[in-house]
Amino acid sequence: MRPLFLLLVMASLSACDGPSMSQSDGGPTPPAHDGGQVTVPNPLTNPEDGPAAGNPDGDCAIPVEAGLEDVSSPRTVVGTGTPESCTAESFIDAVAAGGVITFDCGPEPTTITLDRPAKVVNDTGPEIVIDGGGLVTLSGGGTTRILYMNTCDEAQVWTTSHCDDQDHPRLTLQNLTFIDADSRAEDEYDGGGAVWARGGRLKIINSRFFNNRCADVGPDVGGAGVRAFSQFQGLPVYVVNTTFGGAEGFGNQCSNGGGISSIGVSWTILNSLFSHNRAVGNGANPAQPGTPGGGSGGTIYNDGNEMTLSICGTRIEHNQVNAHGSAIFFVSNNHTGNIRIDRSVITNNTGGSWYPTYPQISNHDDTPIVVTDSTIE
Repeated sequence: MRPLFLLLVMASLSACDGPSMSQSDGGPTPPAHDGGQVTVPNPLTNPEDGPAAGNPDGDCAIPVEAGLEDVSSPRTVVGTGTPESCTAESFIDAVAAGGVITFDCGPEPTTITLDRPAKVVNDTGPEIVIDGGGLVTLSGGGTTRILYMNTCDEAQVWTTSHCDDQDHPRLTLQNLTFIDADSRAEDEYDGGGAVWARGGRLKIINSRFFNNRCADVGPDVGGAGVRAFSQFQGLPVYVVNTTFGGAEGFGNQCSNGGGISSIGVSWTILNSLFSHNRAVGNGANPAQPGTPGGGSGGTIYNDGNEMTLSICGTRIEHNQVNAHGSAIFFVSNNHTGNIRIDRSVITNNTGGSWYPTYPQISNHDDTPIVVTDSTIE
């Protein structure tokens, strides 16, 4: 039996509040984060099919910056009131046009199946919001990634001279379900089964990721649900009230990071659920001789230098790896990164080795890990 780590610490974690954003060229200044909190209504707490969005036991406060975006004045409404009117082409065109995107596909849940990724054009923001209203599922049909954003891809328009550190586009995905994406055919921008995002900012709220896939092997490729790079000024990706997997038969899988993967990116994960995801690669990173590499981070794979993984009100369970980090793989190459875990449960994740501090978490033994009011067993 693995040891039980139950830590009850009176100090609260301010880490679940993200830092503020500052002005950069190419877009208006985003609202400053003043330390306030917001309520985040979640339309996917009792969906007609599949696990709910988020951890029902999560009770961490949501900072203003991590809240829902206003969609009252959309640039594009996909659909004209029927499921048939909500086509893949209309969604792809809407993403290319940017701005706020909503849907009118009728009163019942609707699935839009894509045959190629929808791609963000970098000068169509600065705010790009896709809101499914809790009724829209975006599917890759088992053949394609769903969504792509890359500030350093000239084909998507360069908007600054420093594409790897710019404040736009600011992409928000809210009240959506992503299913059956598969990016294994991608070679230049690999990983990121459902969503691949570089540059600007990324935020995910009240969403679900089911049965998404990316590369089966490789030492540093990952993120069956989401792969992220180059967030503006090192500010975090927010993940709020969101589920990756959630039940048997709904899990995501990739060589590394069955849920999410990143290089050099901080994450703030609030009131979310990660379960039944798998890192299926073999040979770790760097790849052991005679192996293709991979198999780390059953649900979270973070590699880079100075970065913070902040987890609050979140449950991570029943994920599986072949190499390291059955729940979390976190490697700060210059030993400046840190992990903060508050009011969360990490349990019953299996496989792998290299657990120097806590079970199911792989990290350098000098990585600071602050745990409060949480169970890791």
